[in-house]
Amino acid sequence: MLEIAVRHAQGDFVLEADLSIGSGLTALFGASGSGKTTLINLVAGLLRPTQGRIALDGEVWSDSATGHFRPPHRRRIGYVFQEGRLFPHLTVRQNLLYGQRFTPAGQRRESLERVVGLLGLGPLVERRPAGLSGGEKQRVALGRALLASPHLLLMDEPLSALDVELKAAILPDIERIRDEVGIPILYVSHSLEEVSRLATQVVAMDHGRAKPLGSPDAVLETVSRVDGMPPGNFLHAVVTSHSVEEGLTLADSPAGPLFLRRTDVAVGTHIRAFVPVSEIALATSLPDGISMLNRLSGTITDIRDEGASAMVAVDCAGERLIAEVTRRSARVLTLAPGMPVHLLFKAVSIATEGIYRSA
Repeated sequence: MLEIAVRHAQGDFVLEADLSIGSGLTALFGASGSGKTTLINLVAGLLRPTQGRIALDGEVWSDSATGHFRPPHRRRIGYVFQEGRLFPHLTVRQNLLYGQRFTPAGQRRESLERVVGLLGLGPLVERRPAGLSGGEKQRVALGRALLASPHLLLMDEPLSALDVELKAAILPDIERIRDEVGIPILYVSHSLEEVSRLATQVVAMDHGRAKPLGSPDAVLETVSRVDGMPPGNFLHAVVTSHSVEEGLTLADSPAGPLFLRRTDVAVGTHIRAFVPVSEIALATSLPDGISMLNRLSGTITDIRDEGASAMVAVDCAGERLIAEVTRRSARVLTLAPGMPVHLLFKAVSIATEGIYRSA
């Protein structure tokens, strides 16, 4: 458990955080200048907090009351920056092993072979950084951090310098690290897409204030349009089968059966499927002769006006979904709390990249 209770001043900027962070990937999410990197650098020991205490699993790293401060190199932390920061004169293999040299042999949890396999680095091990793409460099930087057998992994916007294709290629690697390595991860990002896909819990940073931890669903539900990603719903489900012929993946959710675009996610995998609010149609009775495969039923719990639209919240067997309709539609259908409705949306409304494995 990582415990952070600090107040830190840098000029006019003041950061305050009181957090207890467990296993999984915790995202520090917020706009530029909100204090994300400052907080992660306090944890790393690159900054010394003005006031407060930081401890991991009962070992105190920093305590202003006693003056105790453990330097960065004694904290057993893996840190991945925005750029790979590889040694240009060393091969990939040598860069990877550099992360291991400061860890006593008896405390080495990771092997070169496992990390190379985990991150798909086999074809790269004899190359030098000058011959690597941006995504390959970041995978090597991840591997180097893991081979240090850290107690905690810090990642400061590791994908921000990559284009869309390279980012898509490395996201599964970070998912595997989250699911298989078994150490706490602090992940700094202002990308809603990255946080939606990777986080098991979220700390929302706002003008130096670290807001309470919450699930990605709860935190991101309150976030308005960012990064071009519309507001939407996360449906929790388990993949049950694939239909290659129909190009579909089938899943069961508490709200009902789901039809998704065909994915390579294994049967039995727990997922979160992102459905934009604008893709959901509401009906007071189930229509015939319609192509929308997804048909969920529930009860309206709330309606609120937002600009020219009405945002309608519906309880579907405990899953809360929001649909965006015009005010005219809400009036014509006489929508009101307590009213039963059906939610309709196409399988193609859920983009393949909007299907996230749940940790």
